[in-house]
Amino acid sequence: MKRIVTACAVLGAITVSNSVNTQAAMKKTVSFESSNQILTGDLYLSESYQEGDKLPGVIVSGSWTSVKEQMPGGYARMLAEKGYVALAFDFRGWGTSAAEAPTSLQFVENPGEKTKDILAAAKFLAQRPEVDSSRLATLGICASAGYAIDAAYLSGHIIASAVVAPWLHDKQIVDQVYGDNVPALLKATRDAQESGKPIILEAASDTNENSVMYQASYYTDTNRGAIPAYDNKFSTLTWEPWLAYDAIKTASQIKKPVLLVHSEDAAIPQGAKKFAAKGGENINLIMLDGITQFDFYDEPDSMKAAVERVDSHFEVSLK
Repeated sequence: MKRIVTACAVLGAITVSNSVNTQAAMKKTVSFESSNQILTGDLYLSESYQEGDKLPGVIVSGSWTSVKEQMPGGYARMLAEKGYVALAFDFRGWGTSAAEAPTSLQFVENPGEKTKDILAAAKFLAQRPEVDSSRLATLGICASAGYAIDAAYLSGHIIASAVVAPWLHDKQIVDQVYGDNVPALLKATRDAQESGKPIILEAASDTNENSVMYQASYYTDTNRGAIPAYDNKFSTLTWEPWLAYDAIKTASQIKKPVLLVHSEDAAIPQGAKKFAAKGGENINLIMLDGITQFDFYDEPDSMKAAVERVDSHFEVSLK
């Protein structure tokens, strides 16, 4: 029987900052290639790391439109302090990897292309001297949860996956969430394809009602996600690949261990439940109490609760 566990996260006063872990970790700037483009990333190691050590490696990816300095970096730093080599990187078309990307990928949330980048990151991480190439995993937060699991399914290097606050949708959930807007959003992508001139929108704003994420506090608060590194841009070429993406179909196909950490108070918990229901004995779902989607991104106690479950999962699955 698949395990669905309800656990209570003990939350203190909600204090947010861009630095969510007070413990020290080393960070190295690295680069690697994906589809003939150079991607840049941050490699996190515990300050206690000794040269010659071979540690399990984790590729960490974040919410849609995010960059490595946001929640991927926060989780990567915390995992490094748990004894992992953790890589957070910017996808093609985003952050420090945006400059060389073709127009078709500039600020485009394309699940298939982002999955390719995670696969390239896994190949790179497997070759690092700090990493035990036989013990690689992915950790996906929010939108990239599906990409992280898909990469684990496709990769010969990745042997386990975990996702936090996963946004996992299929056509049924897309219709529930986006409703009557779906035809217009698909048309926006097709119009951009035909004209060859995609429209670049503001991703998040407290004042611009035409932004994609209007009054989404994490992305607009300068003490949270609205950091200088954040692109805050969104291409209309996104809508077709994003809305057509089925993040749940892999559930019945993947045989590697997968952990889902979610909450009823976070976004579309029905997607995580559906994934777990369609999966096998290797899929475990843990539901934490009272944690919102944005809490999972940077609220220290919420992140700690999630990382503790992820660490326990990897301790077993990366043996």
